[in-house]
Amino acid sequence: MNRRQFLGTGAAGLALSQAAAFADGKPPRVGLIGCGWYGKVDLLRLIQVAPVDVVSLCDVDKKMLAEAADIVAGRQQSKKKPRTYADYRDMLKEKDLDIVLVDTPDHWHALPMIAAVEAGVDVWVQKPISVDVSEGQAMVAAARKHKRVVQVGTQRRSTPHLIEARDRVVKEGKLGKLAFVEIYCYYHMRARENPPDSKPPEHLDYAMWTGPAPKRPYNKLVHPRSWRAFMRYGNGIVGDMCVHMLDMVRWMLDLGWPTRVSSTGGIFVDKKSKADITDTQTATFDFPNLPVVWQHRSWGEADDPRFPWGATLYGDKGTLKLDVHKYEYTPLGRKEPTLTGKALYEYEKYPEDEREKDLERHVASAVRGHMRDFLHAIGTRGKPVADIEQGYISTTSCILANLSMQLGRSLTWDAEKQRIARDDEANKLLSRPYREPWVHPQA
Repeated sequence: MNRRQFLGTGAAGLALSQAAAFADGKPPRVGLIGCGWYGKVDLLRLIQVAPVDVVSLCDVDKKMLAEAADIVAGRQQSKKKPRTYADYRDMLKEKDLDIVLVDTPDHWHALPMIAAVEAGVDVWVQKPISVDVSEGQAMVAAARKHKRVVQVGTQRRSTPHLIEARDRVVKEGKLGKLAFVEIYCYYHMRARENPPDSKPPEHLDYAMWTGPAPKRPYNKLVHPRSWRAFMRYGNGIVGDMCVHMLDMVRWMLDLGWPTRVSSTGGIFVDKKSKADITDTQTATFDFPNLPVVWQHRSWGEADDPRFPWGATLYGDKGTLKLDVHKYEYTPLGRKEPTLTGKALYEYEKYPEDEREKDLERHVASAVRGHMRDFLHAIGTRGKPVADIEQGYISTTSCILANLSMQLGRSLTWDAEKQRIARDDEANKLLSRPYREPWVHPQA
């Protein structure tokens, strides 16, 4: 698939989506929960591909909320400034939304997503879908019970050059017998600071920001983006970065659940930072006849500096290397790749991409494609490419890796029972305790 073919397909998909989703002649009414970095990235891509009406924004940071409202008013067709809310429950009580985007920190994904589908809204929720396995089970159950479309923000499934690699290399059998996959991240992304605790800023409702997570004194590392340094709000680099690459490989190779997960790691290099996530970790996801092995190091050099975060698929006929910028296929015995592809930039069609603050420009086309797929699923009432159940599988697999490391043993997953086989101690860890008055959702 070349660029022209992809753009043509995308335009056709959008036309179909609009014909189905906008049959009543009214653009969908949209609300965003979480107005930080990726909340704005996701919402502004949605505005680019469809004539939506963004009517509501919600965030616990008053400053961030006001800035987002101004940006949205300048970008949406109506030029209207959305209403703003500090509590997502108040936003949902208005009952005037068709679509809600949940772009909060990870510990706040489950409750708003479930509340939104209970309110009859279709939902986009960022990855990983949950911080524990039981949350994910409850999210899938709620989506199915209320018959809502839920798209997970694992946009590798909608990335043009990765779709091309799947179609030109994997589906055409150029790899031959595929028997090993490596996925990895060598970004120096782990927070290294050690600032003192302090009072939260006046514009931040820190108690609401903390929500169901354990309460601790405020530290500037947690907001707005460094919260990923702490396990109480997420699942470390495995939950943040491995989930993308594992999900991409599962989609590309049509894999379901791993049967066994094992992991080792720890904080081996940077012991001075306040961060409590691992700086070094390896995890093996055993699928039938195919081990998928993850590795991250937030220090040192990448194995291949040209692919610092990506995947390598090994077959007996060739090797496929992929990341968010490119792919390369090299047949066995050749030193140079014979098939390559690069990320799609669409500046001629979306010139605002070049000016947008904090936008990962190489990812913009993928998010737009993911939004088009979401809208199409809403119109047809079908499942999107990153349906909530797919997000649950990829998220849970990563959580199991962390639990394996914590317990010091491999975990066998029973996909039918949705439990860890023959391990009562491990099963007790499938649900994290919630801080009162928040109540953990149940499937």
